[in-house]
Amino acid sequence: MKAETQAVTVIGAGVGGMSAAYDLAKAGKDVTIYEAADHVGGLAAGFKEQHWDWTVERFYHHWFQSDQYMLGLIDELGWKDKVLFPRPVTVMYYQGKFYPFDSIKAALLYPGLGWGINKVRFGLVGLFLRLTNNWQALEKTTVDAWMRKWAGNKVYDSMWKPMMIGKFGDKYNQVVNMAWLWARLHARTTRLGTFEGGFQAFNDAFADKLREMGVTIKLETPVHAIQPLKEGRLKVVTAAGESCTFDQVLATTSPGLLAHITPDLPESYLEGLLSLKSMGAVVMVLSLKKPLSEEGYYWYNIPKQAGFPFLSLVEHTNFISPIHFGGDHIVYIGDYLPQNHAYFDLTEEEIKKLFLHHLPKFNPHFSPDWVKKTWLFRTKYAQPVPLLNHSKNIPAIRTPLAGLYFASMSQVYPWDRGTNFAVEIGRRAAKMMIKDIKS
Repeated sequence: MKAETQAVTVIGAGVGGMSAAYDLAKAGKDVTIYEAADHVGGLAAGFKEQHWDWTVERFYHHWFQSDQYMLGLIDELGWKDKVLFPRPVTVMYYQGKFYPFDSIKAALLYPGLGWGINKVRFGLVGLFLRLTNNWQALEKTTVDAWMRKWAGNKVYDSMWKPMMIGKFGDKYNQVVNMAWLWARLHARTTRLGTFEGGFQAFNDAFADKLREMGVTIKLETPVHAIQPLKEGRLKVVTAAGESCTFDQVLATTSPGLLAHITPDLPESYLEGLLSLKSMGAVVMVLSLKKPLSEEGYYWYNIPKQAGFPFLSLVEHTNFISPIHFGGDHIVYIGDYLPQNHAYFDLTEEEIKKLFLHHLPKFNPHFSPDWVKKTWLFRTKYAQPVPLLNHSKNIPAIRTPLAGLYFASMSQVYPWDRGTNFAVEIGRRAAKMMIKDIKS
């Protein structure tokens, strides 16, 4: 078969998988995408009520002004004018109250840091992390140890320890390396972005563009197995028992799923995949008759020790106007949790009852009859856990199985998961695949 008509497949129609398919199709490849869900977008997918003009993400998402890979792709597609960058207000919890924390002035006024030397240390540490590019040295120590040494106990206990516990649980101080926190602080911006119509509007438009380019997208088609063939090609078998042969396969699944569907991978690579740890996520979305935040706050950072049964509360319609949602006020309540946490087994009604009980702490006038509708979304693959010296644990994009490639959010390290780096690793994998075809 000639290279220019070589058949390749991408497993997963998330942003990373679609980005890879885009470049593969531009290179003249015959591309097929298999997606288990009935929609494209992966963890950045959204949903829509009939009276809404915009979609709402299942798991809250936004872009930063520094997201060069995502914004670069959008510019390349000619949709730059559809990217919006409002500036919502983020707040921190301290002694029963919430305080804005989205600017230098707000940080200086935030009482949780104390005064004098603590705020100076906070500012100097933040400046250093934004200026340094030497993350390799930082992965040799934990966030807990580095921050206590350089920012001090007061600053760390007030600012970063609550987030670390919230995202990684009670073993945060033993396992999470400082390069992870460096990546979060190094390039992120206070101004947050979205796409006109919501993330799903972008996902659907991108999928339509791929179809125009000749890409076949098979929704509701989970892959059951990837099997090597003697002639160096790969057979993809779906859960329905259908099979097709490809010259190259790019998996954009979780590491655990890739190990499950490709047992023919060498044992050392399989062990590496299975050794990667991840936190899960549980998010409840509420549609309310009235706004929850009387101050217009968007993102509430909530320490676990404050007694709330969730990590974050995000009032989406203080970021995007409720006009786009038929006047409904959209609120996310979410948490990162161990994969065996009870929230993965509780019913939607049980979680709703647990969460709603705490909403009067955000608005004393809140009443359960404000709730028009709720949706519950859960995933056990949401936040990769970055261990000490984690760079040595990252699986190679080119797997040891000829023709099989792997690109997931577990490999964007030291950067944090998100659509920006999904685009980067998807396109990087596609570039390798195209190069290997030519060589």
